[in-house]
Amino acid sequence: MPRLSATSRHAVSFVLNGRSTTADAEPRMLLTDFLRHVLGLTGTHVGCEHGVCGACTIHIDGQPARACLTLAVQVDGASVRTIEDLAPEPGRLSVLQAAFRRHHALQCGFCTPGMLMSLDAYLAANPEPDEAELRKYLSGHLCRCTGYVPIVAAALDAAKRLREDTANA
Repeated sequence: MPRLSATSRHAVSFVLNGRSTTADAEPRMLLTDFLRHVLGLTGTHVGCEHGVCGACTIHIDGQPARACLTLAVQVDGASVRTIEDLAPEPGRLSVLQAAFRRHHALQCGFCTPGMLMSLDAYLAANPEPDEAELRKYLSGHLCRCTGYVPIVAAALDAAKRLREDTANA
């Protein structure tokens, strides 16, 4: 493997929200900065920059990941999904986003994109969560506004609606 210079820029090619994307990044550039400042996708928030708060959660190859702990060059060849891809189409909310809206599960909204991305993956793998499971799962996210009660209620509501949609399909 060729050695990367800390200041040289390298092409990073990957699938971003379903589209092939290539852009240049320095080897030390964090994925959060790459998404926000190079690609203009500002939905992924930068909170603690230590992987603790969860605000920067995205999906890499279908799994939740902290973009603040990932270098942009690490996603070369990967599939990345950000909050901008969560809604099924422009102007229409996903089931989970609509549940957050119904239950007032956001206030300032800073933690919301990361929570939504984590819960999207969690509910896909665990369609029948209980409140205790959700609380444990969400312990990797910090929210200073809501107290988590409406977030858990929204996630349980979304899980129920997703199960109903699957049963009716």
